[in-house]
Amino acid sequence: MDSSVQPPDQPATERMARIPKPWQWLVLLTISALFAGALERAALPAALLIGPMLAAIVTGTNGATVRVPRLLFGSAQAIVGCLVAASISADIFPVFYREWPLFLGVVIATVAASSLLGWLISRWRILPGTTAVWGSSPGAATAMVLMAGAFGADQRLVAFMQYLRVIFVSMTAAIVAKLWVDTSGIDVPPIIWFPPIDAQAFAATIGIAVVGGLAGKLCRLPSPFFLGTFIFGTVIHLGLGLEMQLPPWLLAISYTMVGWSIGLNFTRPILRHATRALPQIIASIVALIAFCGGLAFLISHLLGIDPLTAYLATSPGGMDSVAIIATAARNVDISFVMALQSARFLVVLLVGPSVARLVARSIRD
Repeated sequence: MDSSVQPPDQPATERMARIPKPWQWLVLLTISALFAGALERAALPAALLIGPMLAAIVTGTNGATVRVPRLLFGSAQAIVGCLVAASISADIFPVFYREWPLFLGVVIATVAASSLLGWLISRWRILPGTTAVWGSSPGAATAMVLMAGAFGADQRLVAFMQYLRVIFVSMTAAIVAKLWVDTSGIDVPPIIWFPPIDAQAFAATIGIAVVGGLAGKLCRLPSPFFLGTFIFGTVIHLGLGLEMQLPPWLLAISYTMVGWSIGLNFTRPILRHATRALPQIIASIVALIAFCGGLAFLISHLLGIDPLTAYLATSPGGMDSVAIIATAARNVDISFVMALQSARFLVVLLVGPSVARLVARSIRD
């Protein structure tokens, strides 16, 4: 019998592993482009990250042996750290100062509710360890995924929960906005993939990524490339007023590296486990959305804030999508929406690790 002819019952995973690695990369790139393009066309959030991640899950669970080099993955995390740092505007602080009791109460209530949901999922052994706590965090999806692995959670399942929540939250916010105002005639501006490069701002971005990543490693931070760059970039951005330039092509490459790194580590048992837990995960997402909707109702009726403004401000995640919807809708207080979203984002980044450790101890006890 010709040894080059594979038996018909050979597992698909073994057959995929025999494909040369350059062809595996080509297949992965092609499927990623198709998925990302389809998600972009459907106007779903985080398409440039979720599309490559789904493509990597498909190829990884079918035996692909390629992996993203650590240097590229670390560089991608540093660019995401720059993006998060650049998104924090000094304009939110006056709004936060005026409304800090309200903001603090809403943020604490949202984080407490999400932590309780994560604790229940972990306590009921639906997902292992602190994975559910990281996956339930209300906002900072990419940051939570990047940090989760450094704290011992299953990064693959955290990504599964986080990006599923981003999709649900963004679609719900769009539907709610549609009930208040007609946004059908407003188009999202097209992406300019290769804008003119501002040499100073772009050089500052690369410098912040390099210095922040190295500082994170030297300080032995968890997820050092992301956290180091985020902390250093925030100080430079807010303290010195230094602007950063993150062209779409650079973000697309970084998102792709992050998506591939996560997706290629999926295995068929992990995927089956995620699928079995899907009903409970969706139920927890719906419960969190409903809880935040209740907070919005209270804010609107007790303080006289516009209902749509209140809902968008308390929406648990999908900050980019919320910003687009708030901009498109009329009579929405955008500064209030983004201030509350940013405040929760920062609190989640700061307390997320501590909450995860607390939950882990309570589960063991």
